[in-house]
Amino acid sequence: MTNHPRAGQPAGATDLIDVAQVVVAYYTRHPDPAEPGQRVAFGTSGHRGAAADTAFNDDHIAATTQAICDYRARNGIVGPLFLGKDTHALSEPAWATAVEVFSANDVMLLTDAGGRYTPTPAVSHAILRHNAERSYGPAYGADGVVVTPSHNPPSDGGFKYNPPDGGPAGSDITSWIQDAANRYLEANLAGVRRIPLTRALSAETTSTFDFLGHYVDDLPSVIDIDAIRSAGIRIGADPLGGASVDYWAAIADRHDLNLQVVNPLVDPTWRFMTLDWDGKIRMDCSSPSAMAALIGRMRDTANFDVATGNDADADRHGIVTPDAGLMNPNHFLAVAIEYLFNNRVDWPASAGIGKTLVSSSMIDRVAASLGRPLVEVPVGFKWFVPGLLDASVGFGGEESAGASFLRRDGRTWTTDKDGIIACLLAAEILAVTGDSPSRRYQQLVERHGAPVYARVDAPATREQKTALASLSPDQVTATELAGEPITEKLTRAPGNDASIGGLKVVTESGWFAARPSGTEDVYKIYAESFHGADHLRQVQDEARAVVDSVLST
Repeated sequence: MTNHPRAGQPAGATDLIDVAQVVVAYYTRHPDPAEPGQRVAFGTSGHRGAAADTAFNDDHIAATTQAICDYRARNGIVGPLFLGKDTHALSEPAWATAVEVFSANDVMLLTDAGGRYTPTPAVSHAILRHNAERSYGPAYGADGVVVTPSHNPPSDGGFKYNPPDGGPAGSDITSWIQDAANRYLEANLAGVRRIPLTRALSAETTSTFDFLGHYVDDLPSVIDIDAIRSAGIRIGADPLGGASVDYWAAIADRHDLNLQVVNPLVDPTWRFMTLDWDGKIRMDCSSPSAMAALIGRMRDTANFDVATGNDADADRHGIVTPDAGLMNPNHFLAVAIEYLFNNRVDWPASAGIGKTLVSSSMIDRVAASLGRPLVEVPVGFKWFVPGLLDASVGFGGEESAGASFLRRDGRTWTTDKDGIIACLLAAEILAVTGDSPSRRYQQLVERHGAPVYARVDAPATREQKTALASLSPDQVTATELAGEPITEKLTRAPGNDASIGGLKVVTESGWFAARPSGTEDVYKIYAESFHGADHLRQVQDEARAVVDSVLST
């Protein structure tokens, strides 16, 4: 990918959204269900879109909320629904729409007691804690919704559903909700029940919940807070204007940590951000361009031992160290796994290590050295939910900087991504080992080799994308990749036998995975080599040739 000439530079006035215009578009534009881009479409993390594109509007959220109510009734889910929102301009109006519909359907609704913002992990934590403390079966307990498009640009909105298992809803659930919501759109919202916001907020079924207090006070059960405090680790936490802003201040105060909230500002235009690789404002804490301000502050002032960032709903993490700058997410995942499985003595002896199939093979080598089973799944955090829920997976992580792991005693913490505990883990690693996470990664390299990893895009028609998503291993006739024998040709994930929606080809020291994009006419090639950059380029070139040969038949 070619970087925009202003990537990493501060946003200017012309980069900012007009918040009033965005909110007006939410209420005044009405989708045409005959237009594919204007229908409700649940991806890996809910329905997302821009109001100006008539892709995320009041009609979408009213229809989707009613569909969730129908799903709950159909499946006997009678517990409360925990409702959170992030700091995007569209999150407040979408939250209000949801409250009006949930209340009209007599759903027991729990909203944030402070009236502020709620990170995704705090919602997952609340769901699981509620269900664990009561005698509800898995189908009857609490569930939740988070109004967030995660790290997407300021113009976007997002709406995602977490069922009673606390994690991202699986495709069987999201497909049902999506189809039901689109039927409501096609019927001009006939059948959608709704009452005015004032009545909804004062309804007997609507109440508040202290998400922040329950989450922050429970952190010592998952992170060695005492070690961080005793070592005096200096932490700089940048919420990037997102939902974790109040949480980091509370973490510093309640746990007496040497922690500074680097940027406590919330502004739906995100005028304080530096531009991402493509010149857009995007709160991607795994991007060096989006994190340029924090990286520069760490480099220039050396005020912190470790600095951290989170995206808008705090389900992703970014780790900045004095010796390496922003860590590659794959690198930190490998370090976190190696540290946790050596230091969480009360974790189940059989607990495995979860990774997505496009994450670094350094994780495979670390897992082998630990003698732990590797659970390799398709892209999407939803695949880790069952393992985190029954503690058969101790750690689940994906290459896009999302992860969660068990409590210190081996019980479930969250079943959705938790960027806050990942950031605190970086401080714990430094406190306990005396080495920064980036130095710990170099130690892994010395033991296991130095992988080079990249992702590139290649053009593909819709027909070719469909063909790629439905490949069988037999269609791949190549026997070598970049001079090495092919050892595996995968179209289903080894960890759970689920379709990967593409192809992964593996050799002893390299691999590539090709998957169609869900939003563009391209396919994505993820590749890695333990033989350096030149060998990686060879893997990438031959990956294109392998995929092209299959798509041309």
